[in-house]
Amino acid sequence: MMDPHTSRTSHAAIPLEWVGPIRITTETGTEDIEVPLATYESPLWPSVRRGARVTTDTEYGIVATVIDDRMTRSILLEADDAATVHRTVVDLKSALPQLENVVRQSSRHARLLDMHYQIVGNLLYLRFEFSTGDAAGHNMTTLAAQMLTEHILRTRPGLRYESISGNYCTDKKATAVNGILGRGKNVVTELVIPRRVIEQRLHTTADRIATLNTRKNLIGTLLAGGIRSANAHYANMLLAVYLATGQDAANIVEGSQGITRAEDRDGDLYFSCTLPNLIVGTIGNGKQHSFVEANLTQLGCLAPRAAGENARRLAVLTAAAVACGELSLLAAQTNPGELIRAHTRLERAGK
Repeated sequence: MMDPHTSRTSHAAIPLEWVGPIRITTETGTEDIEVPLATYESPLWPSVRRGARVTTDTEYGIVATVIDDRMTRSILLEADDAATVHRTVVDLKSALPQLENVVRQSSRHARLLDMHYQIVGNLLYLRFEFSTGDAAGHNMTTLAAQMLTEHILRTRPGLRYESISGNYCTDKKATAVNGILGRGKNVVTELVIPRRVIEQRLHTTADRIATLNTRKNLIGTLLAGGIRSANAHYANMLLAVYLATGQDAANIVEGSQGITRAEDRDGDLYFSCTLPNLIVGTIGNGKQHSFVEANLTQLGCLAPRAAGENARRLAVLTAAAVACGELSLLAAQTNPGELIRAHTRLERAGK
């Protein structure tokens, strides 16, 4: 019998393949690059690979734009009444520079960007937003929030501590607030695919993909009660990249909230994926494993760059992999029987 006080660490072996190349264009230029996908769902590799081939048949491939970059932590405080809470909020809004000085004492990298609040009766929910450099920022923001909490309780009378996390962050839960305000990197990918490429590579048309996207991703998700989300399967690609690059895999919950756009442009296809909650980092917890370091190095995400640029590069590569898999799946689902034939052939091949 194992001693319950003895800790044992082992590793789960998850199959990993490098998929691509994917052609990606950012403000720094255009490159063709492979990405690592760690998954037990073997059909994911050829599916993303097919989407990647489409990108190399266009001049610029996937054009990626980083819209925003911020990590959040909310705290929960209590007072005797709403009036005290409201006075505190008014005071704090005028004291953001002072709060920023508190944050700077908690870390060399954390910076306070903004603060949002909700008042419920005598409860105060404060949502702090931080920049965190190349770290995903879970611990960094929690430490900063802890120091902010102590400062607020010390300098604002009438408040009491309730929790270091009030669920208004929101961490690893599907909520509207993350889609509205953002949590992590907000990345938009865009791709314009010529008619001939759609027919040759995807065996479908722009009109069929655009129509399916509206009816499945938009209307279908609406009927299902989706929250700030309209996509086919962002979570598949996110999890595969997260596991391959040492991320906190549970963040695919908010990460998979995103919107797919598809538009028929005279036979060509405009295809876009918006991911407002990509929580990735290139330093910090999970990055100490040799395979993670090797993967990040091959991706060019450990290069000497300005603070935060490596993490933003990883977010772009992740979003590009999502776009490739999303495009390929939607194309497959426009053709009756294609999806199940691929899964049956590929998943039973190893049995």
